[in-house]
Amino acid sequence: MISLYNYSLILIFSFAIIVFVLLFFISAPYGKFLRKGWGRTIKSKWAWLLMEVPSPLLMAFFFVISKQKNMPQMIFLICWLSHYIHRTFIYPFRQSGRDKAYPVILVVMAFLFNCMNGLANGYGVFILRHYENSWLLSWQFIMGVIFFIAGFYINKTADEKLRKLRAGSPQEYVIPQGWLFRFISSPHYFGEIIEWGGWALATWSIPGLAFFIFAFANLFPRAIASHKWYRSYFLGYPEDRKAIIPFVI
Repeated sequence: MISLYNYSLILIFSFAIIVFVLLFFISAPYGKFLRKGWGRTIKSKWAWLLMEVPSPLLMAFFFVISKQKNMPQMIFLICWLSHYIHRTFIYPFRQSGRDKAYPVILVVMAFLFNCMNGLANGYGVFILRHYENSWLLSWQFIMGVIFFIAGFYINKTADEKLRKLRAGSPQEYVIPQGWLFRFISSPHYFGEIIEWGGWALATWSIPGLAFFIFAFANLFPRAIASHKWYRSYFLGYPEDRKAIIPFVI
């Protein structure tokens, strides 16, 4: 198992570099960037379920087999599952309007990544690391949980506002308005980056850091591409709105 853990970490860090570079040239072909030439597709709701399901299952598995089940580990499990149970079993089936196609090749790639990431974080946090209850008073844990909760709230609130927009306009894209959309085009990506930054800080672990770096490498270029798409698609798109970091970029 330790070999799989080490290989998974190496691959996550490596993929982060590759993905970060590639996504500035090739937008991942799903959602508004869906296009032909990427092989067979399935409905997006089933794609999300299939590719995300390793994350909650592996994390729960490593928690169950761990010998030390104290309060820090229980909070880590709650944080992880709060995101992934929603992302896997709730979010895909609450999306309104367009249930777009999703390339199978992306589903396979995401499934394999989530297997590696779930193994690395589950094994690293619950098996290799031993957190005493005193970790609850550490600045890393306190600040990490605060960031995680803030990012979770931003991510889920943005997702819900976008869902309502799709429900009101199932066949056409519209300009999101209000809340953090006044400042950035992709608050859902902004929130998720903060979320996993909080996870990395709270766990103070190499797999937590690896996941945060990969999340940034994956979501930051996507947000930049989405911002450019909005500007090209809507002639009246707000000029002062940034892509992902308010007032910055």
